[in-house]
Amino acid sequence: MTDTSPPTWLSDRALIRVAGEDVRGFLQGLVTRDVNLVGPDAPQWAGLLSAQGKALFDFILWDDGDAILIDCETGARDSLVRRLSLYRLRRAIAIEPVEGGVHWSRDGDSGTPDPRLAALGRRWLGAADDRPVTGWREHRLRLGVTEGAAELGQDKILWLECNARELNGVSFDKGCFIGQENTARMHYRSKVNRRLLVVPIGEEGPRTRIRYPDLGLMVEHRRIDALDGAVLPDWIESD
Repeated sequence: MTDTSPPTWLSDRALIRVAGEDVRGFLQGLVTRDVNLVGPDAPQWAGLLSAQGKALFDFILWDDGDAILIDCETGARDSLVRRLSLYRLRRAIAIEPVEGGVHWSRDGDSGTPDPRLAALGRRWLGAADDRPVTGWREHRLRLGVTEGAAELGQDKILWLECNARELNGVSFDKGCFIGQENTARMHYRSKVNRRLLVVPIGEEGPRTRIRYPDLGLMVEHRRIDALDGAVLPDWIESD
């Protein structure tokens, strides 16, 4: 029978499973979001940072019973597995890629709202297929939401400059995580001087992260006093 349902598979996403001894406690000391908030219908967007508080990886954490599934960029999956394994030491924890797919729909009742912003649509995990969905990147960017190494960089941009505070990507009352000291200092002193912003496409400059000619958009790392022309959705707060 031919499948006539619309495609939903995000072909650029992959899964990692973290299982074993005190998995939540292990991740709690590493990632920016409170892992105890991850529930069956409550995925959480989080980052793994450098000691200076700069983004290395961003991902969504999903409940998987006694384990946690990490929904990450396909191209970053192996690097993220290696990075997390460095912190495992002698703990009885398995960190490994697993089969499966991440799915998205702009509307409907499937899955749960994206933990960053409900307007992004709904997201769920299932089997991967051969019918990738279209429209996700444009929808996300027109809402001003950035993600992934091409936009956030790796060890280049501070996590709060990635709009993590506004998009529910950081918990300030959960205890320590890698990069927490600088991240918390910026938060409490309101010292976020730059932001990642989506802007209409133009000439590439020193603060341009990536251009999307097919969408007429690009991502720039701008000072907060240079926001002219940027996509400024109501969820953005200017310091």
